[in-house]
Amino acid sequence: MTSFLERLGLHRRELRAWAMYDWANSAFITTVVAAVFPIYYAQVAAAPLAPEDAAFWFSAATTVALTIIAVLSPVLGAMADYAAIKKPMLAVFLVIGVIATAAMFFIYRGDWKLALALFMLGNIGVYGTFTFYDSLLPHIAREGEMDRVSTAGYAIGYLGGGMLLAINLAWIQMPKLFGIPDTGTGVRLSFLSVAVWWLLFSIPLFRSVPEPPFAPDAGDARPTLVASVEAAFVRLRVTLGELRRFRHAFLMLLAFLVYNDGIGTVIRMATLYATQIGIASGDLILALLIVQFVGIPFAFLFGMLADRIGAKRAIFLSLIVYVIITTLGYFMTSAWHFYVLATLVGTVQGGSQALSRSLFASMIPKAKSSEFFGFFSVSDKFAGILGPLVFAIAIKAFGSVHSAILSVVVFFAIGAWLLTKVNVEEGQRVARLAEAGRS
Repeated sequence: MTSFLERLGLHRRELRAWAMYDWANSAFITTVVAAVFPIYYAQVAAAPLAPEDAAFWFSAATTVALTIIAVLSPVLGAMADYAAIKKPMLAVFLVIGVIATAAMFFIYRGDWKLALALFMLGNIGVYGTFTFYDSLLPHIAREGEMDRVSTAGYAIGYLGGGMLLAINLAWIQMPKLFGIPDTGTGVRLSFLSVAVWWLLFSIPLFRSVPEPPFAPDAGDARPTLVASVEAAFVRLRVTLGELRRFRHAFLMLLAFLVYNDGIGTVIRMATLYATQIGIASGDLILALLIVQFVGIPFAFLFGMLADRIGAKRAIFLSLIVYVIITTLGYFMTSAWHFYVLATLVGTVQGGSQALSRSLFASMIPKAKSSEFFGFFSVSDKFAGILGPLVFAIAIKAFGSVHSAILSVVVFFAIGAWLLTKVNVEEGQRVARLAEAGRS
């Protein structure tokens, strides 16, 4: 009889420890990327700038940061596979992100350049860890478990990120109750709390998730740094050639690249968009709390739905909902509209991204998981590059954030069309043959 934890994908210690890293890093995604920082940046740090210029520089900073990590991810992923250093590499980017986030405590009115510099470093840190974190999934989840384990990670992340965001909201809205002198100090303490939370709850992963073994071509001894870098470029060249062999994994990458652009733009630009059409900051953060707590059960449900209809069909369903969300967003004028959209986003956000991760993981060989997830990371980062870049261009072209929102629909439509070309069963068959050493 299947246990409750097994149905959720949390039935072994290493699975729970792995999922806890989603709990840890989601504090940065919710408080810094999605909720508190964009408002503080727009209203305080970038107060001397015109609203359109503040939005442009915010989009540009996001683009630069994610371009850097997108370029680095495949090389670092190949190094991590070759030298068996997934967890040490994750730790390096974790430290970068935690320090940058803690330093946000020192951002005051007019410090928009400092704010964007730290925001860029924080993004490089958190998204740098994802390459190595995601690549651990096929090593800890057995066949038939990956969809549930991946969605469990997102669900746990929603819970952790939502809990800290609720605490941060209380500090910001009622600072005197907590002995905090003012709202601005409450905001800056929120950034500091994210750094502490992120670091503290990362510990279970380092304690309980085993480091996968050396790559078959790395030998018995741990390679030197120079050997690892040289091997990384050699392996990347080989893997690029092998993408033709893993055709359906490659098609999945392309589809994810496009539709995740739409998802990433919704996540990153929603708060800034709503702020500039007059939605109050309290309403914005409350709506983001709705996303977090609606997302918890629906992330688990998407894992169970994938068991019944397949991950690919479940992703299609989420993309249809995103088209509806984006279209309705164009007509948004009040706080209750934003609450409705937040609820809809919560139903599909975690499931769509978690199932994309597990579907891709099922179509790649385990021995090269980090370098393949390095390429997956490139696709993921372009969701923070192309979407906000298109958004920034649309703002300049039309002079308003309102007119830019409909451009996001195109990403979902093209991404869904590319997903129709992915033959999941064939992709999985080729990956298992590669693991067995056959062509």
